[in-house]
Amino acid sequence: MRTMSSEIRVMTSGAFTAAYLELIPQLELLTKRKIVTAATSMGTGPDSIPSRLQRGEPVDVVIVADAALVELIKGGMILAESRTPLARSAIGMAVRAGSPKPDISSVDALKRTLLQAKSIAYSASVSGRYLTTELFQHLGIADQVMPKSRRIEGERVGAVVARGEAEIAFQQVSELLPVPGIDYVGPLPPEVQKVSVFSAGVTVGARDADAAHALIRFLASPDAAHAITKSGMEPIAPR
Repeated sequence: MRTMSSEIRVMTSGAFTAAYLELIPQLELLTKRKIVTAATSMGTGPDSIPSRLQRGEPVDVVIVADAALVELIKGGMILAESRTPLARSAIGMAVRAGSPKPDISSVDALKRTLLQAKSIAYSASVSGRYLTTELFQHLGIADQVMPKSRRIEGERVGAVVARGEAEIAFQQVSELLPVPGIDYVGPLPPEVQKVSVFSAGVTVGARDADAAHALIRFLASPDAAHAITKSGMEPIAPR
């Protein structure tokens, strides 16, 4: 018989981190458990959420892009019935604080900005894959911009721009807004925007599945909507 744990361990991708961190005090009151953050990165490599799950690292709740959660369900790591959409997230661009803000208000303006930029930083997660495998090709500029583009592992893309190591940065809006030392320029134009859904699920090995389910129900409720909106995402809360 599994004993109840005094804590709930959560792995969340970077896009949902800001909202999640703000909601921790309410989650602890609700569940009467200490909330422990085990990871805040999807990405790739040994420190990514999938790799840590595959190694058997103890965790109760996972919050990642919905497509990634589906893969974790297929891999037998997440309970299928626990899959719960939480928020929609758009991709945005940032520059170093105080730098001129390039125009990306239209597809043509975005294309010019990408061609004129000396260096481009992008994430190792959902937004970066979209830029490098779809957007650049769609704009017909992959050959020109890929050589000056750099995938960022293990930290926020905005941090690289804040240090002056890249001229412009692309990532989920909610991952750019909290980064000091940058100015948020705006989202990709609607015609080429990719909105990703981020979802939560309970792991197969959750030590207290009831508490984990309660935590996810709160994140999907109207009570969590303000923090999600404030972070730069759109809540998917029942009306």
